Amino acid sequence: MISVRMADRRRRRLNSTYSSPSCWLLLFFMSFAASGQVLAQTQEPKAEQTDTIHGTVVNTVTRAPIARALVYSPDNRYATLTDGDGHFEFMVPRNSGMAEGMIFSGPLRQTWSYAGHHRGFQLMARKPGFLDLSIDQNPVFISSSDDDLTISLLPEGIIKGRVTITGGEPAGGIVVQLFSQQVQDGLLRWVPGASTQTNSAGEFRVAELQPGTYKVVTKEWMDNDPAASLPGTQLYGFPPVYFPGVADFSAAGTIELGAGQSIQADLPIVSQPYFQVRIPVANGNANAGFNVSIEGPRSARFELGYNMQEQRVEGMLPSGNYVVRVSSFGPDSVSGTARIRVRGAPLEAPAMMLKPNSSIPINVKEEFTDTTWSGSATIGGISLHGPRLYLQASVESADDFEQQRGSIRPPTAPNDDALVLESVSPGRYWLRLSTARGYVASATLGSTDLLRQPFMIASGASAPIEVTLRDDGAELDGTIASPSDHNASGDSSVTRAWVYCVPLPESSGQFQEIGVSDDGKFVIPMMAPGDYRILVFNRPQFRLPYRDAQGMKPYASKGLLVHLAAGQKMTVQVPIIAATE
Repeated sequence: MISVRMADRRRRRLNSTYSSPSCWLLLFFMSFAASGQVLAQTQEPKAEQTDTIHGTVVNTVTRAPIARALVYSPDNRYATLTDGDGHFEFMVPRNSGMAEGMIFSGPLRQTWSYAGHHRGFQLMARKPGFLDLSIDQNPVFISSSDDDLTISLLPEGIIKGRVTITGGEPAGGIVVQLFSQQVQDGLLRWVPGASTQTNSAGEFRVAELQPGTYKVVTKEWMDNDPAASLPGTQLYGFPPVYFPGVADFSAAGTIELGAGQSIQADLPIVSQPYFQVRIPVANGNANAGFNVSIEGPRSARFELGYNMQEQRVEGMLPSGNYVVRVSSFGPDSVSGTARIRVRGAPLEAPAMMLKPNSSIPINVKEEFTDTTWSGSATIGGISLHGPRLYLQASVESADDFEQQRGSIRPPTAPNDDALVLESVSPGRYWLRLSTARGYVASATLGSTDLLRQPFMIASGASAPIEVTLRDDGAELDGTIASPSDHNASGDSSVTRAWVYCVPLPESSGQFQEIGVSDDGKFVIPMMAPGDYRILVFNRPQFRLPYRDAQGMKPYASKGLLVHLAAGQKMTVQVPIIAATE
C-alpha cells in the first residue's frame, strides 16, 4: 500500500516536470542533436577528386632509369623517390592549385600538359651524381604520352688528378683551378671556374661539371718547409703549372669533358727560388682600394698584394720578366703599369705612376627619315634628350682573365646630353651598342670598325667614338616550317621556338634573336641590311658563338640564307632545328 502511493507521487512529479515549457524546449534540441548525429553517421563524406601523375627518371646520356632519385614539386608539397626501375607516382587533387606549365630536370626545363584536363603541373628531379643546375638554363619542351612522363637528368662530369713534386712526392695543400671555355656575347672566352685543394696524397677532384672544354692549372704555392723559412735562408715556391705540365696557358692541353665522363689530369710542379719584390705607387689615394694583376713569363699568372699603409705593391716572385698592373675602383679611378725583371735577387723597383683612367666621348650622327618620333624620360629629376633616350653603350675587356668594363656616366646637369664612357682603364675592349630607335649603321674609332673589331685604350684623353644611326632597316617576318614540331604537346600557351639571325662573315648585318609566338610566326621590324643565316631552334641557344666564324661552322648547312637590303620587307619559312645540347 505504501509502495503504490509512492509510485503515484513519483509519476505526478514527472508529469509536472516535463509539462514546463523550458523542459519541452530542452527535449526538442536533444532529439534534433540525436537525429543530426544519426545523419552524420549514415552520410558518407564526399570523395575528393584526384589525379595520378607518374613517370620515369632516366639518364640523359644512357637513357637508363635512375633509382632513388628525388622527384618533387617546387613548393615542396609533393615529393617521392623513384623505385628500382626509376618509376615515380603522385596522387594529387585535381584542382591542387599548383602553378602551371613546367617540369624541371637538371639543366633542362621540360613542359608537360596534363592530358584530359588542360592544366599543367610542375616537378623537379635531382640525385647526387647528376647536375643540379639553374632551371632557367636550356629549356626543352616535351609532351606526355598516355600521361607517362620522362624526366632526364644529366650525369656530372669529373676532372681529377694528382699533383706531385719532382721525384713523385705528393704535393698536399696545392690549390688547383679549372678554366672553362664559355660563349659570352657570341665569342668564345676562357673563364675562371671551380677550384679545389689537394689532400695529403696530392690528389684533387672537381665534380658537378657540365660537358665542355676545360684547362687545369695549379696556383703558385710557397714552400711550407719550416727549415726553408728561417731568417736569412732562401725562400722557395712553386710557380703555376698548366696541365699536362707547361708554364704557358696557350700551350696548355684542353680537356674535352663529356656528360658523365671522369678524366684524369696529373700535374708535376717544380720548386724555384723566390725573391722579395717591392714597387712603390705614386699619385694614389692612400684610402683607395686597388686591384693588382701580374702577368709573368709566357702569360703565366702570379700574385702580389697592395700594402695600403706603405702605398706599394709587394710580394714574392721567381726570376723572370713581369707586367704589373694596378687600378683603383669607382669614379675618378686611376691605373698604372710597370714592367719589371727579377734577376735572382730582391727587387726594389722604381715608383709606378698612376694616371686617371680614360673618358671616351661618343658622337652620334642621326640619319633618320622618320621625323614624327618623339620620346622623353627623366632620371633623377633630369630630363633626357636625343640619343640618351634610346642608345645604350658599354665596353668590356677583349682579353681572357680580364674583367674590366665601362659604361656611360649618368647626366650631371639638366642639359647634359653628352654620351661619355667614363673611367675606362687601359686595355683592349669590345664596344657594345644597343638602340631602341633604328639600328647602328656604323661605329668607328679612327680607322677601327668597332662593330667587328676590338680597340685599344691607353691612359689619358681619348679620341671620340663616331656612331651613325639609321632607320631604313629591313623587315623580316616568317613562320616555322613545321609548327607541329615545335608544339607537339598541344599546349599553345608556351613559346616553343627561338629565331637567331646570324650575320655572315664580312657582312654588315647585326645579330638579332627573337622568340616565336604561339602561332609559329615571328616579326623583326628593324634589321640592319646585310647577309644572314636564319636559324630556328626548339629551345634557347645560350652558347651560340655567333661572332666566331670557326664556332659557327657546324651550322654551315643549316638554316636559311637571306640577303636583306635597306627598306626591304621579306617573308621566310624556316625549318626548326632540334637542339641536342
